[in-house]
Amino acid sequence: MKTDGPVAWMPGGVGGRFQQPGTGLMCQRPPWGQLSAVDTATGRIVWQSTLGVTDSLPEGLRNTGRHGTGGAITTAGGLIFIGSTDDSRFRAFETKTGKEIWTHRLEASAHATPISYRGADRRQHVAVVSTGGRYHNSPRTSDTLTAFALP
Repeated sequence: MKTDGPVAWMPGGVGGRFQQPGTGLMCQRPPWGQLSAVDTATGRIVWQSTLGVTDSLPEGLRNTGRHGTGGAITTAGGLIFIGSTDDSRFRAFETKTGKEIWTHRLEASAHATPISYRGADRRQHVAVVSTGGRYHNSPRTSDTLTAFALP
């Protein structure tokens, strides 16, 4: 085994997955992150949606999914809200189909689980904290709480 050549892949990323040095792209075939709905009575996967994009890739190849560390919330109105991924987006999905119906670009990645509350205007709101970084020891790139009123 020759050990003095260039490094083609190295362990890293979430769970020690192999990634390309310099780009951080995973060597596995995408999706690298998914949102899944499971029927708790049967254990059957009802749907899976790719969760996250890789902005460094060319248009048309970005829908790769990204690894994430935050949770999701589900509303009584049939929506799932999630930040989680390292692509600085906050998303809404339909609970029945898994279709992504809304995306908002944040100042930084939101690895926190969103919250829902009733505002002074009596409307339901969702809010998420976005601090950036990728893991627990990563530096913060923002310190923002973003809230949205639901229709």
